[in-house]
Amino acid sequence: MNPKEAYAAKPWLKHYPEGVLENIEVPAMSVPELFDRVVKKYGNKTALIFYGNKISYAKLKELIDRFATALADLGVKKGDTVALYLLNCPQYVIAYFAALKMGAKVTPISPVYTSHEIKHQLQDSDATTVVCQDILYDNVEKTGVVMKNVILTSIADYLPTFKKLLGKGALGKVYSEMHVPTPKFMKEAGLLQFQDLIKKYPPQPPKVTIDPVKDIAALPYTGGTTGLPKAAILTHSNMVALQAQVMAFWPFFEEGNELVMAFLPFFHIYGQVVVMLGSLSQGFTMVLFTTPDIDDILSAMERYQASAFYGVPTMFEYLKEYEKTDRVNWKRLKLIACGADTLHESTIAAWERRTGSKIFEGYGMTETTAISHGSPYHRPKNGSFGVPLPGMKAAIVGHEGTDFLPIGEVGELILNGPNIMQGYWKREEGTRESLIDIDGEKWLRTGDLVSMDEEGYFHFFDRKRDLIKYKGYSVFARHVEEVLFKHPQIKAAGVVGVPDPKVGQLIKAYVVLESEARGKISEEEIIAFCKENLAHYKVPKIIEFRGELPKTDVGKVSRRELREEGEER
Repeated sequence: MNPKEAYAAKPWLKHYPEGVLENIEVPAMSVPELFDRVVKKYGNKTALIFYGNKISYAKLKELIDRFATALADLGVKKGDTVALYLLNCPQYVIAYFAALKMGAKVTPISPVYTSHEIKHQLQDSDATTVVCQDILYDNVEKTGVVMKNVILTSIADYLPTFKKLLGKGALGKVYSEMHVPTPKFMKEAGLLQFQDLIKKYPPQPPKVTIDPVKDIAALPYTGGTTGLPKAAILTHSNMVALQAQVMAFWPFFEEGNELVMAFLPFFHIYGQVVVMLGSLSQGFTMVLFTTPDIDDILSAMERYQASAFYGVPTMFEYLKEYEKTDRVNWKRLKLIACGADTLHESTIAAWERRTGSKIFEGYGMTETTAISHGSPYHRPKNGSFGVPLPGMKAAIVGHEGTDFLPIGEVGELILNGPNIMQGYWKREEGTRESLIDIDGEKWLRTGDLVSMDEEGYFHFFDRKRDLIKYKGYSVFARHVEEVLFKHPQIKAAGVVGVPDPKVGQLIKAYVVLESEARGKISEEEIIAFCKENLAHYKVPKIIEFRGELPKTDVGKVSRRELREEGEER
């Protein structure tokens, strides 16, 4: 069997849970239609719990329809872009679905972005309206971008009365340098208030016809290897397909009868599509957190009897050692999932010892509408991020060219499926590089170096751009990091290649020691440890101790920033 046929045979199908089919049927409907269908079934059920305040599906639909009516009256029409510069809160959900209902597309902006980054996204996405947290408005004003509509909202608007001051105080500490515009300033600047619009307009939005296959639902921005972020074009059909794929792969979820913790940020594709859309398209209850406070999350998990928990590696790293983790009966949950970065094997082992439960790893990216692979719940495999979801095709090709590689060899992961983006917004060259044609089919080059084993399980090695070339050898940064993590006194590590005219790239490790080890362990000791556990060419030549490492929006170590630092020096 040649390599191409080996992938076409989909060996992973043998390990699908019983009853999970190879393909899925994508409903021919838009995201708002999917939501409205759920409301008809579960109108009286609780859709959101926001620090004790419960909002039913019927009430949420009414709020969405009121805001959609307001947007229409403000001139938002089909094809426009609405920017959401918000923390997790009910207003995020309301504005998101209302914009989509009007045929507009949403572009979510990270609350930690600088005004420079916000300016790029507002201009690049052609946003005409922005829905903004009042405490974040300063950053929008500093961009100098003239918007048709600026709608401000307060985190306190949907908090229970006794928590309004508490909520403002907690956020005030996090965003201490931000100022809420005064009513006088708002009036003079022509700023609108979210709650005023909700009260003013009836829940009677105009009917807008949406073509799920052609019409864009979202422009989420993803970090480029160089330069400014670019937006993946996701249609309604991409998003509806992903929900169908996930529901088919995890059939143990009972529609209308699950409760999910929603602390992952909605501006990120993981929080937005897997948690928010995944919950609200299946009638689940979503417990919403503005900031990921561990104590609040653990208390809510027991209080409301959560059935699903979606996290990132840094969260599990922290929880495996946290004193209050045992307050939750983790074995009771139907699914504990991890995505957005690679979970270290030491974390998996420590978690299982501590909680008696398993973490199910998955894989995806903004360009795949969040997910492409998941671990079969009856048969996960340590060190693997699982198998392709129903409806997906996956293969490994050489990281240059499109030759299929034999099973077991490391190369670039390529994907084909109904959840693959349409391209990059305003980036024709980037689209041509990422979406390639093989025998008349559209495949996504992921930029990730992986392998597939004989059973069809996939294993992550590194980002293509993080591969280090030392004296002709290829070194995976992640392999070196895995070894560093085994050192009992290393808390965090990031490995990059720095340019060197003699050898190509030198391997440099940025290391954060446990507090009790700082000043007591030398660079030479770390290098000696690596020599015992790594081939000679993989041993870091430079060790730099740090108090902390730069992180991305979802808490993974930002190798890009470390690499840029190393190159500058």
